[in-house]
Amino acid sequence: MQHQVETRNGADLLLMKRRRFLASSLVAAAPLARGVTPPLPRVAAINSIYRFKSHAYHIAGRFIHGYHRGGELHRPPFQLVRIYNDQSPPDDLGPEVCREHGIELSRDVAGALGGAASLDVDAVLLIIEHGDYPVNQLGQVEYPRYEHFEEILKVFRVSGRSVPVFVDKHLSYDHEKAARMVAASRELGFGLMAGSSLPVVWRVPELLPPLETPFREGLVCFGFERATPEIYLFHALEALQCQLERRKGGETGVHRVTFLEGGAVWKAADEGKWSPALLEAALRVNPSRNYGTVRGQVRKPQAILIEYRDGTRGTVLNLVEAVSDFSFAGSVEGRPEPLATWYVLPAPPGARFFDALTWNIESFFASGKPPYPVERTLLTGTLLDFAMHSLARGESMSGAALAIQYRPPQDDGHLRGDFVGG
Repeated sequence: MQHQVETRNGADLLLMKRRRFLASSLVAAAPLARGVTPPLPRVAAINSIYRFKSHAYHIAGRFIHGYHRGGELHRPPFQLVRIYNDQSPPDDLGPEVCREHGIELSRDVAGALGGAASLDVDAVLLIIEHGDYPVNQLGQVEYPRYEHFEEILKVFRVSGRSVPVFVDKHLSYDHEKAARMVAASRELGFGLMAGSSLPVVWRVPELLPPLETPFREGLVCFGFERATPEIYLFHALEALQCQLERRKGGETGVHRVTFLEGGAVWKAADEGKWSPALLEAALRVNPSRNYGTVRGQVRKPQAILIEYRDGTRGTVLNLVEAVSDFSFAGSVEGRPEPLATWYVLPAPPGARFFDALTWNIESFFASGKPPYPVERTLLTGTLLDFAMHSLARGESMSGAALAIQYRPPQDDGHLRGDFVGG
């Protein structure tokens, strides 16, 4: 059976949500004197570091300066009122940006939220990526996302109020800490969104598999530095999961995870543990593909092999010398050719893939409901943690923590249309 690809405009859906939010705000502000503009919802940013090209520069910076959407300057309907930066290196831009735009530069997390016993913001950005942090024996950067999240929770608990929180990238390098973060959001009843920009960027060709697509296998290839592989492998896992979660039955969890390097990657392909045909399909739509053969080019391939509980297989491949951009291919029961797409990541300094992520964060802050379940990011972060343990031990890893189940959304919020104009 041939499966049709959905092409509804997710950006339009987000715009409708935002308009409803603004309309409700205007209704609530009706008692105000005519001509008085109601205050915008207030946002606090808790960052690891605010320097050129950092994630805080790109996300919090878009809340300050705006960004281009549909050929026009779009200004988020929020006011960034306070910033806390965990580190202040010589190239720190935080003080300058705060002075220029009337933003308070706070001394701690609690202060950025309004004080230890109060909460006077309507949403929180937690952007703990980049900066000088230790790398543990598993090769994981020990970013203190969980620790800063705990400081946010203290304010929520004391104030008796909570607001939506966005966590950039994975919730924590430690899957147990990540699970506690999700549990706390459920306990206190606030919306929690996390994840990579990859699931919400443009796709060429456009691809949104319908829910209940009978995927048999999926693969994502990319190529970035191997020294600290978890940094980019997380993005690859998110790019894989946002497709395979749409399979028949939804997400039912993972049975086993295996990290392979070097010749073991090719040996696994020869043994049928991952599909070279899917790799070829993913490379076919990838504009950064190198000439020659992959096996002849790549000196030290890296792979994460995923065995889902329902029998579906997933693979992510880091092939530095063969490709740089991320692309996906998936085999579908009853379809002779794989589905395939390239994830469009416009290069820095603009890094317009952050436009896509910020647009979705705005929708989340407006509604309190993330555009996709936080369980997706809990699963990809847990997969990454188990994979790094697999690398260290030289064996496959299983565990109850991988049995994460959720239903994906009808529309996943990824942007369509022009990714250059503006």
